[in-house]
Amino acid sequence: MTPRTTAACLTAAFVLAGAPPPAAANPAAQASLTPDIEAHGLALRRYCVGCHNERLRTANLLLDQVDVGDVARDPDVWEKVVRKLRTGLMPPDGRPRPDAATYASLVAHLEAELDRAAEAAPDPGWPAQVHRLNRAEYANAVRDLLDLEVDVRALLPADDSGYGFDNIADVLTVSPGLMSRYMSAAAKISRRAIGDPTLRPGATMYKTSPLLLQEGRMSEDLPFGSRGGMAVRHHFPLDAEYLFRISLERPLNQPVSGTGHKLEFRLDHGLVKLFDFDRDEYRRAGSGAGVGGLLDVRIPVKAGTRLVSASFIGSLDRSIPYDARAPNPPVASFQYSRVPINPIVFSIQVVGPYNGRVPEDGGDARSRAAIFVCSPDVPADETPCAREILANLARRAFRRPVTAADVDPLMASYNAGYEDGGFESGIKWALEALLVSPEFLLRVERHPDDVRPGTPYRVSDIDFASRLSFFLWSSIPDEELLSLAEQGRLRHPAVLERQVLRMLDDPRASALTANFAGQWLYLRNLRTAAPNGTLFPTFDDNLREAFRRETELFFESQVRADGSVLDLLSADYTFLNDRLARHYGI
Repeated sequence: MTPRTTAACLTAAFVLAGAPPPAAANPAAQASLTPDIEAHGLALRRYCVGCHNERLRTANLLLDQVDVGDVARDPDVWEKVVRKLRTGLMPPDGRPRPDAATYASLVAHLEAELDRAAEAAPDPGWPAQVHRLNRAEYANAVRDLLDLEVDVRALLPADDSGYGFDNIADVLTVSPGLMSRYMSAAAKISRRAIGDPTLRPGATMYKTSPLLLQEGRMSEDLPFGSRGGMAVRHHFPLDAEYLFRISLERPLNQPVSGTGHKLEFRLDHGLVKLFDFDRDEYRRAGSGAGVGGLLDVRIPVKAGTRLVSASFIGSLDRSIPYDARAPNPPVASFQYSRVPINPIVFSIQVVGPYNGRVPEDGGDARSRAAIFVCSPDVPADETPCAREILANLARRAFRRPVTAADVDPLMASYNAGYEDGGFESGIKWALEALLVSPEFLLRVERHPDDVRPGTPYRVSDIDFASRLSFFLWSSIPDEELLSLAEQGRLRHPAVLERQVLRMLDDPRASALTANFAGQWLYLRNLRTAAPNGTLFPTFDDNLREAFRRETELFFESQVRADGSVLDLLSADYTFLNDRLARHYGI
């Protein structure tokens, strides 16, 4: 099999979810499969009814109460029978069984009749028409709409879950308290996206787990050959100066200075400063390089989302300092694999902006480029340009074509903001209104007016595009997907297959692993797992993270390579790092 069959399976799942029934099968082909009803009834009575009857009620399956000649009348019963027969579990071992031809003929008859009944009276379900974006979907939607990374954990509360998933519409309610948080988040996001020269300096702290050993390369965003450290993506709202404060920790109360360690501080992979702890200036620094010390770097940074990283270079120190003149804990009491011997980067704090200004041409602020699709040259151009900007944003945010009725309320917010501070202030007010609009926060599927509840209907291409993007990306459709939906071309089999393959090849497809597999396989629960310390004395956060990545990489490989679902249980390969390989004894 190839990835094309993966696309076909995904496509089928979406097409069948609320779509009309497929065309009926060829009548001539069906006629050729017409079975001998009497022979099937005889086989059931001889091999099945003896246990599954009104008197014995084995497995609560009563086959003496149903008619094999009228499968459509009791489809639930016959579905159970087919599941058992397909796997060869019935009749059980030790009981008489029909010959292979009779067995296969009965299964074929039941499957054909069940398919025929489903075609005649399909029941695709009646999905919830209003579906609030969960926290992850909200963050991804903001990212793709405004080209802006946001940490929603600081803005919105965690979502409730149902049936093990946090994207179930029935549990994604909207309370007054949550709406207040959405309004606060919209205000902060709009200011960050557009930029505000009056923005006061603030501090954002990024921490690592104190239980995470930093003995190797910690992230793909860190240089090869690096040890420990951390890498984070931080949004800089203005062209300004920012202070970066790196907090170091050295276990066993040992100073970092004089140890031969070197620390690189990088911005977007470019080296900004090298801290050499053998140099005199760090040996004398009372708080600069000691236990719990701080390293400060203040530099100008262009607005936008950038990668901030700090990591050590050089060899590892494998020894534990031991002072013969002072009391020491017994060496045997140390779990050497769990005690961090080398210094670690405990946190990176970003403080600013200082002396900030909004980029005039957007500069590196990609969020401004995503918003300002036009720029007024004279005051007379401001209102038409504002309408163009807001119509473009609303179409993406609402995930459908927009009309004047959609844009006019946003223009009202723009006009109020314009009175307060001019063109950009108006856009900022309108963006804030857009981010709290029900059309953005809620996925609303509108069924045709002439369709009664329970009646199958064809899902519109626009709604179909949203289903597809929120399943694979946990986010809004991109321009290509939305355009195809607007043109009515998305459902063409070849077009749909290309889109699914394209979307699976996009980095945003990692959301399928994080948000689907992460909940289906309980990977999110790993962070609170606490194995028996006696049985697993070397368990630590590094191993916890390795377990999570092993499963995520395996799931991704199955999707991309179109592996068998049975490989989830019996695969002869996996994905290991050094820490996990040692744990497995490999």
